[in-house]
Amino acid sequence: MRFGVLGPLEVRTDDDRPVRVPELKVRLLLAALLAAGGRPVSAERLIRDLWGDDLPARPAAALRAKVSQLRRALDDAEPGGRALVAARPPGYALAAAPGAVDASRFASLAAAPAPDARARASVLTEALALWRGPAFADFADAPFAVAAADRLEERRLTAREDLAEARLALGEHRALVADLTDLAGRHPLRERLQAALMRALYGSGRQHEALQCYERVRNRLRDELGLDPGPELAALHQAILRQDPSLDVPASAPLAPARLPVPRTELVGRDGEPDAILAALRASRLVTVTGPGGVGKTRLALEAAARAGAAFPEGVVLVELAGVAPARVAEAVTAAAGLPDPAGTHAADPAEGLAGRRALLVLDNCEHVIEPVAKLADALLATGTGLRILATAREPLGISGEHLHPVSPLAVPPAAPEGGPRELAEVPAVRLFVARAAAADPGFALDASNAAAVAAVCRRLDGLPLALELAAARVRALGPATLAARLDDRFRVLRSDRRDVPPRQRTLHAAIAWSWEPLPPAERAVLRRLAVHTGGCTLEAAEETCAGGDVDRAEILDVVVRLVDRSLVLPADDPGGVRYRLLESVAAYALDRLADAGETGDVQGRHDEYYARVAECADAYRAGPARLRWLARLDAEAANLRRALESAVGRRDAHLALRLTASLAWYWIERGRAGHAGRALGAALAAAARPHHLGGLAAARALGDAPAVASALDGLAGAELLAGRDDRAARLLGAAAAVRAADPAAAVPPRETARLLAAARAALGTAFPAAYAAGRTDAPAPEH
Repeated sequence: MRFGVLGPLEVRTDDDRPVRVPELKVRLLLAALLAAGGRPVSAERLIRDLWGDDLPARPAAALRAKVSQLRRALDDAEPGGRALVAARPPGYALAAAPGAVDASRFASLAAAPAPDARARASVLTEALALWRGPAFADFADAPFAVAAADRLEERRLTAREDLAEARLALGEHRALVADLTDLAGRHPLRERLQAALMRALYGSGRQHEALQCYERVRNRLRDELGLDPGPELAALHQAILRQDPSLDVPASAPLAPARLPVPRTELVGRDGEPDAILAALRASRLVTVTGPGGVGKTRLALEAAARAGAAFPEGVVLVELAGVAPARVAEAVTAAAGLPDPAGTHAADPAEGLAGRRALLVLDNCEHVIEPVAKLADALLATGTGLRILATAREPLGISGEHLHPVSPLAVPPAAPEGGPRELAEVPAVRLFVARAAAADPGFALDASNAAAVAAVCRRLDGLPLALELAAARVRALGPATLAARLDDRFRVLRSDRRDVPPRQRTLHAAIAWSWEPLPPAERAVLRRLAVHTGGCTLEAAEETCAGGDVDRAEILDVVVRLVDRSLVLPADDPGGVRYRLLESVAAYALDRLADAGETGDVQGRHDEYYARVAECADAYRAGPARLRWLARLDAEAANLRRALESAVGRRDAHLALRLTASLAWYWIERGRAGHAGRALGAALAAAARPHHLGGLAAARALGDAPAVASALDGLAGAELLAGRDDRAARLLGAAAAVRAADPAAAVPPRETARLLAAARAALGTAFPAAYAAGRTDAPAPEH
């Protein structure tokens, strides 16, 4: 339990709940015991303190009753509180724990030794912050309180004088003038206090006022006490008159040393990066560590700062900007550096206080205050060459001289990893996941039974360290296989209850929302629309699918570049040009926002139409000199083409599905993917394709157009082949051959027919001739 007398009487439990002490006499009893500082107070003295000359009929019994009430109040608030009021001859004492009374904590702090002026100022500031008003404020007239309050007030004034001298040593003369003027006016005969004010005035360039202050003190001492100022004050007066250099403000007060957080876990998969950042700092005065949220920018910056060592003689200043308002960036920097507050002091901005310093300024989490940070960094770089700035942000600061150190997610295992668990354990993303999973579940180890699931988790999470750590924390409850299976609902699964991290790092959803929230409308629109692309897209694809509403096609290039700068879109070089992709988790978040905006159907439709046109262009050029280029393009777009086809089938858009199927048939056969496509699309694709070909077949038969009949049968065969119904496909191809054999106009089959025949032969093997021959003699009836 804690007790406060530096202000109105206050009692609080150890968990900071206020304790109600009923009745004035009981509170008076507690105050009297506190004033004794733990020493026993006689019963006679307590009776006098409580009742004065107006004694009750049975004073001793009345005192015991008040003691009982006090014990009950303390015990009700906290079990064991009754024992704090101890019976000790010749009366009672308050057996509070060391430091449980604010007056004793104040005395300990005020007397604590400190290695330098800055540490001394910090301790004294903490001590004076314990005061809530005059000591024993609600019992100021009680005889027992008067002497105790006077002693405490004297200690308080002494502490304020000590603090003033420490701040003078730090060069805070201007800030002190305002603080000391009123205090010195209330205590005009305290020579040490007046001396501090004189030095503050002189150091602020107000020599005349410092001399006037001395005259006021000297006159008052003579008039009221018949004394002259003491030798120390008189010596200060002479020093001011001759402008002694010893009174000059320090050219640069020492910076507050940063207490860099001590890492609690090993840095995994980034062995050489901190040294690379330090090398960049030696070559450039501003280095910005960029990357997507959760990639580990802060950890890398802090590791680099910790390794800096003697490279920065004036130390490291760490400024955490995540919760700082844009207007308070300069204030946050000055506070972290231990410089005077910019408001009303000699440092108009931090650039003045940090000018020429051989220090490292670490500005962490700049993305939400990027404009004021960029402006501040530009001003700091103009002040001299000694200062280095290391910033972390999800986008560059965008000023001259900036060196970017992009941080990528950890490398992940390939889709078909070679080797066993031992080789897999060397992959950086797997190393991090296994280390954190073993910490959460001591029995966990990577082995043959869980290697595939662990690899899948690392791939699905793109090697993003925050996501891997959140996932690893779930291994104990879910196991790797269940965890991997549930990543389609990753925002519900990847949560943490850790209290030692900011809220934005407790869930994957919050981490991505932190990047989403500051985006302007156009960037939000393009980002959520880009999410419909699977496996990335070209700039042309982004322009085709993301324009619309308030975003013009001409704006897409600039918006995509800004999203790349913000680390929300990742560019990658490709033989066909740069492609842009989203991390899978960012894409999942953006798709949710796309649904919230009611745009899913429209944007998916634009996506599907664009990739149908891509497939048709590839089909048109497949026989010419551009064949290899278009094969490479279709390889790059395979995931998008598949998504477009699945979307068309899902929406029962048979026409679009057939456009894609017809245009891609040659490509699938070329790449040996006909069977794979069929297994994936199954009967749904055949159902979508069949109405188109059946309609063409009926129309061709009605017109007696043999070539068209054969072509329609080929089309039905292709759909059945892709759907995995190989026997029926062979029969339809046989029926088409019979039509061509019967009509000279249809005798020459197109090149595509040869590919379909080859695919059917490969699929059926030795069963192909019989099925083909059966189709020639007995065409299968069309299925509706």
